[in-house]
This record gives sequence, structure tokens and C-alpha cells, in this order.
Amino acid sequence: MNRMLVKALIAGGMMVAAGLTAARADDNDYPTEARADYVFGCMAANGQTREALTKCACSIDAIAAILPYDKYVQASTILGMRQGIGQRANEFRSTKMFDDKVAELRRAQAEAEIRCYRPTAN
Repeated sequence: MNRMLVKALIAGGMMVAAGLTAARADDNDYPTEARADYVFGCMAANGQTREALTKCACSIDAIAAILPYDKYVQASTILGMRQGIGQRANEFRSTKMFDDKVAELRRAQAEAEIRCYRPTAN
């Protein structure tokens, strides 16, 4: 009976590990510096804790699995430009093409929040 329990636990652990590996997005084009920058900003907004580090790292991995890096950079740039004032900032706020690029990033962020920020059972 103990052997069956051990086999079940090992199999379960392997499935969990496989799920974690799939969510990590190792095969993408996000540079380490971009990932680190995201995690630093995320932790500044969510607390400087180990739990925040884990969730923020998960979040950028999830975003990277959904959105290619060039689209991430484009959307981030648009969001930054929208923060400004004047005619140039207004162009970034009122152009449909820019709205679509930002919407892609927002969808990826929403998926990352579902994957990474769900409350865990204690």
C-alpha cells in the first residue's frame, strides 16, 4: 500500500512540475533585463516580499508566454507616451491602432493575474 502512495505522490509531483515548467515561458525572446525590470516594478507596487517576488516573476513569465516581446515593447511604449501632455500624447490616446496594441497587453496581464495572483489554499 505504501508503494502505491509513493508512486501516486511522485506522479502528482511530476504533473505539478510539468505545469510549472509550461507556465515559465523559457522559449521566448524576452531579455533577462526586461524580465528583471518588470519584476522590480511589480514588486515596488506589490510589496518587497518573497511572495511578491514569486507572483511578479510568474506574471512576467505568463505575459511572455502570451505576448511576443516586440508587441510588449510597443504596448509599453504607447502606455508611457499616453502619460504625457500635449498634442503628441493626445495622438497616442486617440489612435485605434494604439488602443488595439494596449488591449493585447491588458489581456496578457489579465491572464497573468489569473495564473499568478489567485489566492492559494492554506
